Order: sequence, then C-alpha cells, then structure tokens
Amino acid sequence: MVVLGTAFVAATYGLVRLAYGLFLPDIQRDLGLDAATAGYLASGSSLIYCVAATCGFVLADRAPTALIGAAAVSACGGVWGMAASGTVGIFGACAVLSAAGAGFASPSLVSIIERTVDTADRGKAQSVVNAGTGPGLIGAGLVALALLPDWRGAWWLIGGFTATVAVLLVVSATGPATGSTRGRPARPSRRWLLRHLPAAGGAAALGAGSAAVWVYGRTYLVDVADMSWHAAVAAWILLGIGAAAVIATAPAMARLTATRAWMVGAGLMAGSIPILLLTPNPNAAIAIGTLVVGCIAFGWGFTAATSALIAWTVHIDPARAAAGTSLLFVALLLGQAIGSTVVGLLITSAGYSVAFLTAAALGALSVPFGSAGFGGAGARHPTATGAPIRGSSAAPPASPRRARTLPSEPPSAPTPMTSRRAWRSR
Repeated sequence: MVVLGTAFVAATYGLVRLAYGLFLPDIQRDLGLDAATAGYLASGSSLIYCVAATCGFVLADRAPTALIGAAAVSACGGVWGMAASGTVGIFGACAVLSAAGAGFASPSLVSIIERTVDTADRGKAQSVVNAGTGPGLIGAGLVALALLPDWRGAWWLIGGFTATVAVLLVVSATGPATGSTRGRPARPSRRWLLRHLPAAGGAAALGAGSAAVWVYGRTYLVDVADMSWHAAVAAWILLGIGAAAVIATAPAMARLTATRAWMVGAGLMAGSIPILLLTPNPNAAIAIGTLVVGCIAFGWGFTAATSALIAWTVHIDPARAAAGTSLLFVALLLGQAIGSTVVGLLITSAGYSVAFLTAAALGALSVPFGSAGFGGAGARHPTATGAPIRGSSAAPPASPRRARTLPSEPPSAPTPMTSRRAWRSR
C-alpha cells in the first residue's frame, strides 16, 4: 500500500501537475501559447486543485477509494485530452482538469493509510507516501529526456502510468482494514481557524513566489539562459533531487521548532530564485554551478517549507491535522494561482528578471509569518501519538479522541516516528 501510495503521489503531483512547466516551451511552440495565457492556465489549475482538495476533505473519511477513482479520471482524462488537443482552448480546459487529480489524491491517501497501516508504522508510511513528489519530478525529467519535443507522447505515457497505479491502488485499498482509526473529530471552530491564519498567510505567499520556477523555470532557461533543452530538463531533475533530499534531512530539521523550520525552508526557497537569474553567464562553470545550486536549493526549500506546514498544523490541533493540512495546502495553491498570473503578465510586459525578482520578494514575504505570536509558533514537532507537545507555550485544546502520552515516556524523549511524520513532502 505504501509503495502504491507513493507512486500515485509521484504520478498526480510530480508527473501530471508539475510537468506542465517542464513541457511548456514545446507546447508553446506547437500551439502558439504565450506566457500570459500559460499563466492563466496555471492559475486555473491551482484553483481547480483547491476545489478538488475541498471535496476530498469532506469525503475522504467516507469514500477514499471513490476519491482515488475521481483523481484518476480527472488526471488521466486531462493529460490524454492535452495529448489529443489541437487548439489552445481544448488544451487549456484539459490542463486545468488534470490538476484536480492531485487535489483528490492527497486526502484520500491520508485516509487509506490511516485505515490500512498499523498504528506503530503509520507515521513512517505517511511520510514515505507524501515524499512521492520528488521521485515524480525526477521521473518527469527522464520522460522529457526520452520523448521531448514529443510532448503529446509524454502525456499519453504519463496518463497510462497514472491509470495503472490507480487501478492497483483501488484494488489494494478495498481489502480489510488493518490499522485502528480514531473517530471523526468535531468540526473546526473559529478559534481553530484563527490559530491557522499565520500559517495560511505564509503558505499563500510561498505559493505565489514558487510559481515563477514551477511554471516558467524551464522556459526561462531555454529562452533567456540559452540552454539546450537537455540542460533545461536536467535542471528539472535537480529540482526533484532537492525535493527528495528532504527525507534525508528530516531528522536534523525535526530538532527545530515547526515555525523555525518554516522560516529556514521558505527563506532558502526565496533566496534560490535570484541565484537562478545568474545562470546566463559566459563562464560555463559559473552557469552550471548557479544552475545546480539554485535548483537543488529551490527544490529542498519549497518541500521543507511545505513539510513544516504539516508540523505546524499538527501542533495547533493533532486531532484535526488532516483538516489543517487541507486548509494550508489550499492556501498554498491559491497563492500559486495568483503568482502564476502575476509572473506571466510581468514576463510579457517587463521581462524575466523583473518577474523572477518579484516572485523572490513574494516568497520572502512568507518568512516572517513563522514569527507570528499565535497559532502554535515556537512549538517543536509533535509526537506520532498526537499527544500535546512538551515544552509548548500553547498546548492544543483537549480532545476526547486524542491519544494520550504513555506515563512511562520520558518527558524530553521524542518518539522514533517524530521526524518522519512531521516532514511529509509535497
């Protein structure tokens, strides 16, 4: 189940959703798609993701396998429609539709893992599944190297892989549940929402800043840095390597508070964007060095920051961590929707340098949200049991459904699953 869940995240996020920016230069050449229109489509994709994620939040506990089916239909239908499209209008509608797959997938996979994995292994399983974005980005780069400029063939292949994984996942998920699950928590209160405001604001700013690289990164490297398409695709693989590296750095990052980890990740992501602007350089060593450093730093920073969002909401209220994660990722994608449009318009009117520096500034605006004085700032990563965090200045409200910390557990000792669960990557 863990392997299939990881593969489905890799498909719906790394391959279907994020490969749009990787294939964009070839799509623009064949369909006559300008940068502003590409930005509108990316914004529409972010909005439809938010709609799907909201539906998933409501239905995940009751019908997770049905949501996997909805994810597969929207993702596969979208990419296959893009592959067969002959006009910008049809392509755009299918591109937007495909993004719903990731929105449906996330909450359904959380629910399936909770139902099918034993409690002792659940934190590790969730961490591994949600780290699928990094391998997905690497896979998208390898597909591009093998098939581009035939972006239509790439979409057909990606759709086939996604459909195959979805079928296997639904078949596996319909078996008997092996893990114990808690009852559904009460509906979040106004106080719960208020405590999430700093995290939601930071997530929106991070999403807006990240749109420059996710949507227009390869186009910039091809059109401005004058790189070969092989080099530009290799840069995409470097982004995936940076994202996947979050798994290796999770133990060290888990020793930070959730908000401190947020500031580190968001700050590094924002700082990496100007580094990429240094890539056009007559000195090959400098060009390659800035490309490698910028891409790996961006991939790691973005993924580490989004993982910190999960730890942040778990601290605020462990019993409603799934709801909090949905809320914060919706804010992140809404920010990307705004950022895609703004960056696209700036590229058309003022050029890539102005657009990317604006994106870096938007990303930098996300950092101070980590120092907010409420919402759980300063709390360390929570334990896998969902117990209140030790040393916290604002313990989560009591919940009759929340597991209690064993009396014999030493007050300062984290559980073995702490770092892995808190650092889920998307």
